[in-house]
Amino acid sequence: MTKPAPDVDRDQVLDWVERVSMYLAQDGVPPIAGRVLGWLMICDPPEQSAGQIAEAIGASRASLTTNLRMLTTMGFVGRHTRPGERTVYHRIVEGASEKVIRRQIAGIASFCDITADGLALLGPDSARAARIREAHQAFEWMAKAFENAPPITPGTQE
Repeated sequence: MTKPAPDVDRDQVLDWVERVSMYLAQDGVPPIAGRVLGWLMICDPPEQSAGQIAEAIGASRASLTTNLRMLTTMGFVGRHTRPGERTVYHRIVEGASEKVIRRQIAGIASFCDITADGLALLGPDSARAARIREAHQAFEWMAKAFENAPPITPGTQE
């Protein structure tokens, strides 16, 4: 992970973190989770305690705990301890972005199976199936577009 330049203004860093949060919010990611992810992408050191994260992004510990759990479940954030310490540190999981994206792509293909079943149930050309047909065409197009996508970096493909 590249460290921010030492002379980067803290307000500029937090503005960038907020941009990450607002981008992810477009897809339903809660703002606190987006801020946590943005902070863990740019912070130094790359491992941070819940207290450090809460202080940096201005979140309550309760909200932070919920959002860290969600990001951990999604596969973006890992938890680590250090020998002799009770503090849990959080950091971005190496290769997490590609793994999460590939899991989403697999989900697109799975939804194509569901829409295909819906078309078979109603008849592929029936008026009643128009909404299913539209979704099926869009998801099928996306699945085909990503079907043979190469790995982002060698050695991270599952």
